[in-house]
Amino acid sequence: MSAPAPSPLAIVDAEPLPRQEEVLSETALAFVAALHRRFTPRRDELLARRAERRAEIARTSTLDFLPETAAIRADDSWQVAPAPPALEDRRVEITGPTDRKMTINALNSGAKVWLADFEDASAPTWENVVTGQLSLIDAYTRSIDFTDERTGKTYALRPDEELATVVMRPRGWHLDERHLTDADGTPVPGALVDFGLYFFHNAKRLLDLGKGPYFYLPKTESHLEARLWNDVFVFAQDYLGIPQGTVRATVLIETITAAYEMEEILYELRDHASGLNAGRWDYLFSIVKNFRDGGPRFVLPDRNAVTMTAPFMRAYTELLVRTCHKRGAHAIGGMAAFIPSRRDQEVNKVAFEKVKADKDREANDGFDGSWVAHPDLVPIAMESFHRVLGDRPNQKDRLREDVDVKAEDLIAIDSLDARPTYAGLVNAVQVGIRYIEAWLRGLGAVAIFNLMEDAATAEISRSQIWQWINAGVVLDNGERVTAELARKVAAGELADIRAEVGEEAFAAGNWQQAHDLLLKVALDEDYADFLTLPAYEQLKG
Repeated sequence: MSAPAPSPLAIVDAEPLPRQEEVLSETALAFVAALHRRFTPRRDELLARRAERRAEIARTSTLDFLPETAAIRADDSWQVAPAPPALEDRRVEITGPTDRKMTINALNSGAKVWLADFEDASAPTWENVVTGQLSLIDAYTRSIDFTDERTGKTYALRPDEELATVVMRPRGWHLDERHLTDADGTPVPGALVDFGLYFFHNAKRLLDLGKGPYFYLPKTESHLEARLWNDVFVFAQDYLGIPQGTVRATVLIETITAAYEMEEILYELRDHASGLNAGRWDYLFSIVKNFRDGGPRFVLPDRNAVTMTAPFMRAYTELLVRTCHKRGAHAIGGMAAFIPSRRDQEVNKVAFEKVKADKDREANDGFDGSWVAHPDLVPIAMESFHRVLGDRPNQKDRLREDVDVKAEDLIAIDSLDARPTYAGLVNAVQVGIRYIEAWLRGLGAVAIFNLMEDAATAEISRSQIWQWINAGVVLDNGERVTAELARKVAAGELADIRAEVGEEAFAAGNWQQAHDLLLKVALDEDYADFLTLPAYEQLKG
């Protein structure tokens, strides 16, 4: 390891936390500072490039595969690095934040992989950022346990061989960490904080356990952003003196621009790549964001009407499977977000049937694994993949050469036979307010109406309200969506919440603040790139 220079980073506006010195040691912060000095300027350039590309899409209302990288796509000789043993079988992955209870439950869930989430399932309070790192350190040293104060129930880890493999997801490139700044007062990107602290503390420990530092990369918009991550990995491995290629990264294809660069993204990361994932809600959010002024043919119906069987979503997922298998990478399917009811078995029965159908479709389409949000869904998803895979760890040998996706297929939004409804508008408002209120309390993964919602579902909710207003959409009841109608629905939802939770709980919560923030990001003429940017300004802690 290089001898670290004293860290110029400062912890600002943050209350001291128990054991924070174990995470924020001088040597760990020196590593994060080195990442910041070397890579933040490039991050800033790439964020500026995102804005330029969005302006070009607004001008042309189209996207295409990149002519300048055609040679990479045409070259059949290259493959990504072989998967390490711990990532060979990924047939079911569970997702969730890194609080202590979730850490234990996810590792014990029976899933092959746990996506340990510092991104959309975690509100970035300083406490969540630091204690989430402690949860993972304690898990790897088997010094983690948890007792529920309400029930008295105790949680502890199963034997090592029964635990899920951790794939950690840092924040996206767009979010800064306001509590960690350099000598100029410039905040460090949250992605480098999350990655840096986790890698520094755990890379060698994971190697000793027969695994490695594995990552999910969110919100990627281009192969140049993947190249930046690859350079971060090369630098980090050299810094700690561990072999190049130790890191493995799975990239979420959850932006419409990344869907046109899947092969290039794998190529940039080829020594460190292990797969691509189909991230449904953020993908729809990205379509709305990029084509929000593209006219009626880009208007999405109610979010729950956009299933993975929609023609443009089929094009996206089938292209992802073909691309991954052509290059020797895993193709990981989307989220089953249902949260089982402890009171209504009929609700569970219907939902479990939908989850089974979704996972059967993914397994039959060639995916090597898929996501669930709750341990009770692990056996259902596992059965779907067992039936197709049997004893094989994956089906990367299914090349799906029958798939032929054209550029226009990925943005054929009007191929879906569904229209916006009044009930869809109400649901978008309900989910938006209820999720933002919880997020402002520091919760990133929230059960709402028996679905596990995270920042991605709040993004699609507010984006659809914005799009429907600006497109002058007429709903199934004959009403035109206007700012006035959105305010009326939001006022009604706020009144319903007050009646539902009672005056005392309503006053103690962030309900009015959440209502106001949803309307701001849904109604402002100047569309905010990410809901979490203005929300972070209001997040305490």
